[in-house]
Amino acid sequence: MDKRIDVFASVIRMGGTVSDLTELELAYAPPYSSAKDPVNMAGFTAENQMEGVVANITWERLASLQAEGQMKDVVLLDVRDELEFENGTIPGSILIPVNELRQRLGELDSKKTYLVFCGIGIRGYIAARILMQNGFKNIYNLAGGYTSYHNSIWQFECD
Repeated sequence: MDKRIDVFASVIRMGGTVSDLTELELAYAPPYSSAKDPVNMAGFTAENQMEGVVANITWERLASLQAEGQMKDVVLLDVRDELEFENGTIPGSILIPVNELRQRLGELDSKKTYLVFCGIGIRGYIAARILMQNGFKNIYNLAGGYTSYHNSIWQFECD
């Protein structure tokens, strides 16, 4: 972790940008890391966010929409695996695991608004991109996924 903090600090100190993070060539050892370091992945994520590649929605905004009763025209699409879904999901969600999404696009109406989510946001992002590439227009990915939503709602209810 300290290595990555050092890399972020160096990029900041040198006046680097989010895009610079994506271009860094960092040493790695296959047993401990991937060729694209988490620093690179943070850069890719930030670039996508800044460029609006996929629209994100926060758990706070979702909770607000739910409280205001504004979710009747929104389809909550859980793209996690069935076991994850069975262990808890956002009420009213439908399940189509991301690995089945391409084969099951016919079950979805491309004119509807979809709020896609997974465990932490990565599979949700992939699912959102699949939907967008297949003509779906109103797609939102839940930032931080179900984990963020569940932990935040639970904490909020406990306070």
